Amino acid sequence: MAEEMDAPQEEGDDYYTFLNIPRNATDDEINNAYRRLSRLYHPDKHTDPDRKVEAELLFSKTKRAYEVLSDGHMRAIYDNLGTAGLETQGWEIVQRTKTPHEIREEYERLARDQEERRLQQRTNPKSSVSMTINATDLFSVYDEESPFLDLRDLFGLPHIEISGMSLNQSIEAPLTNKDTAILSGNLTSHNGNGSGGINCSIRRLTSEKGWGELEVGAGNGLTIATKGFRNFSHGMFGNGSILTHFTPNGLRVGTVVTMANQLDKHTVGYLTWKAGMQSGMNTMIIRDTPTLHLVFSAYIGIPHTYAALSYTHKMPDHDAKIKLTGKAGTFGAILEYGAEKKVSQNSSISASLALGIPTGVHLKIKLHRASQTYSTVFLLCEEILPAPVIYGTMVPLVSWMALQKLIIQPYLRRQKQSELLKQREANRTRLLEKRREAMAAVELMRETVRRIVEQEEARKGLVILQASYGQLVVEGKDDLALSPEVVDVTIPLQCLVKDSKLILQEASKCSLPGFYDPCPGEDKNLRVRYLFHAVTHEVTIADTESLRIPKQSHRLET
Repeated sequence: MAEEMDAPQEEGDDYYTFLNIPRNATDDEINNAYRRLSRLYHPDKHTDPDRKVEAELLFSKTKRAYEVLSDGHMRAIYDNLGTAGLETQGWEIVQRTKTPHEIREEYERLARDQEERRLQQRTNPKSSVSMTINATDLFSVYDEESPFLDLRDLFGLPHIEISGMSLNQSIEAPLTNKDTAILSGNLTSHNGNGSGGINCSIRRLTSEKGWGELEVGAGNGLTIATKGFRNFSHGMFGNGSILTHFTPNGLRVGTVVTMANQLDKHTVGYLTWKAGMQSGMNTMIIRDTPTLHLVFSAYIGIPHTYAALSYTHKMPDHDAKIKLTGKAGTFGAILEYGAEKKVSQNSSISASLALGIPTGVHLKIKLHRASQTYSTVFLLCEEILPAPVIYGTMVPLVSWMALQKLIIQPYLRRQKQSELLKQREANRTRLLEKRREAMAAVELMRETVRRIVEQEEARKGLVILQASYGQLVVEGKDDLALSPEVVDVTIPLQCLVKDSKLILQEASKCSLPGFYDPCPGEDKNLRVRYLFHAVTHEVTIADTESLRIPKQSHRLET
């Protein structure tokens, strides 16, 4: 199997690491690794009853790894689905002539069917709450006199009020594999005037390439809308809707049609035409890569015409984004900049400052958690002045630093420690079993390792002096293996030495013979001190890094 395979998707034994071969290993490499471990663990080579039992278990594991990786059909299943895929019932109906890509497609189809059945048993609630706060009195340069007595004037307090609020909620209820009912509602209040509405729609998958939807709403009059989506070809799709609104002033009809085309791997172009209630034409180009998100749009219509450009720089290593947006048209101009930070697995917080003519200075704070969004917009000033711009930029930044230092980081540390303790407790039995298996493998290796060391010493080759695996947080100590989270793997590594060379593949080392994971879920390292040509060398690598020794760069000067 010449092509590179992904790591198995399910938890379980890593057969590639156990045999210490790459994931694109050839049949010869698999056979050689199998013969090497078979000679080491064959029960007939051990006369002691206890060691013979342990050898039988490890020999069975070696044989199972060989059976899976030497069979093209089983290997394709394992590469895509892991050991759980090999245990799944029904794979006997899959033709053995199918390619790994076809097997993955079959699995994804089965997974989609299972997901559809699961969706029928639950809803998909979404909600958003937004609030607008008028804080212009904080930076007002005008002294407006009022005939009414306000206690806040006596104490010099600014006038801050909530000028608007909106609430949106929706739920989905799968009816069949193809039909979904959607119920949504909204309430809005602005400057003392309120409105609301409720909508109910039925969406049906007409084929694998499209769907249709019928929506009925009530609020400011009855609304009836039909929507549709169609995938025309690879990279080209479109959607459209027709809305009919019954008002006291008569019937209003609106139409929206959008066509989209995949321009390249990371770029999509959209063209939208609107007629009726709002007439206009809009074009949009979106480019999305792992490091940036760029959006350009231009709109020509009634009552406004504008152009906008938005750039978002992604920082995956820091779970953060920086965004800059510019928009200009017949209504004026807006410049907005801000940042977004992921604070947990399902939560993120963002802040941005918008400078507009004639809209003024707005500070926007948004918290997104799972399917819920909470946003607050502060109107700081109706004009662009230095004070609101400086405070609107610095206050969120300083507040975020304090919040992260005093609340978020301590909370995340406590949460991580709690999860690790739960994981350790849940894996206690498995950890003890893996530890026992590793110790048994080490005992079976001792005689072989003694012969390897004698041969390497005779030729001044590669001799492992000490090897430790786990959380190596202490520098300059030789007794790291005494820690419960560090394992002495000197003998297992020496057993892998061949012709004065040691090669470890790019994968977690915990599945190597004689290894086990002493701290599941935590970062681990491997430190090796060895002799080569009677000179001491030392190297430390991350758990999933590859390793090739000896190397001149590992040599210790003293």
